[in-house]
Amino acid sequence: MSGGGGNSNEGTLVCVTGANGYIASWLVKLLLHRGYRVRATVRDPSDPRKVDHLQKLDGAKERLNLVKANLLEEGSYDQIVAGCKGVFHTASPFYHNVADPQTELIDPAVKGTLNVLKSCAKSPSVKRIVLTSSMAAVTYTGKPRNPEDIVDETWFSNPDFCRESKLWYVLSKTLAEDAAWKFVEKNNMDMVSINPGMVIGPLLQPTLNASAAAILNLINGAQTFPNFTLEWINVKDVANAHIQAFEVPLANGRYCLVETVAHYADVVKILHELYPKFKLPARCVDAKPLMPKHKISKEKAKSLGIEFIPLDVSLKETVESLKKKRFVKF
Repeated sequence: MSGGGGNSNEGTLVCVTGANGYIASWLVKLLLHRGYRVRATVRDPSDPRKVDHLQKLDGAKERLNLVKANLLEEGSYDQIVAGCKGVFHTASPFYHNVADPQTELIDPAVKGTLNVLKSCAKSPSVKRIVLTSSMAAVTYTGKPRNPEDIVDETWFSNPDFCRESKLWYVLSKTLAEDAAWKFVEKNNMDMVSINPGMVIGPLLQPTLNASAAAILNLINGAQTFPNFTLEWINVKDVANAHIQAFEVPLANGRYCLVETVAHYADVVKILHELYPKFKLPARCVDAKPLMPKHKISKEKAKSLGIEFIPLDVSLKETVESLKKKRFVKF
């Protein structure tokens, strides 16, 4: 992976929110590797299942400081971001089954993001914020996506369509990113947004995250695969893009991060080639035509110096990681 600013950022203090998450754990690892000092927020720094994997990272003893933070408490980030040159805001809940979308997903995403940004606005040390958004905030426009469509950074998901379709996670990411842009524009702040697709690759944390669980489901005895096309990206590319977005002076606006658009049928085919002994689902969940594939522009992401890890490599890394962590049944 290319190092954007060489060693000029060595010793620079940055903050990572929600640091024990899937993407954030890799972000902390790569920041430490590049010589940064990292102030990392977690809900419970005393829970070993949440923080052990971070404390074991190279450089953690010397340059990682774990702090407790509550996203929904206004002002709780004031002291945390003070003195930091960059703030990486990755903390946002991600579940599929929610009883109360407003309380469980939308409020934490929107209010949490605004709380962090308000604290950044008070701190003269903060030069740039890098927001972890999602392709969820890009592609759900309410219009059908066709194979000839090329999605790029100018696309925005439509909140009304998300509400009508009960796509609560998509809505939470769309509203949070929208609120963030309005806030930073009003307060003349420098923010860059990273919008990854379905993030896979090796897990650093001991718990199973939603995207790795989707792959685990395929290799752990699922009878069918979903009739769904997704935008895939490796977690290491996502973490690297966050750092490049902070280090590259001309980085601005949003960056769609997708290595390839592939249907679950394609994913099963690759897994079958990689692991011929695995019992993989042989058919789609329904008899409808397979969901079409659209295209994603990679131009802007490549300007950050991202060289994408191919999907077959990402899938292999995911499976090997799931095996190592004993999530796989055999």
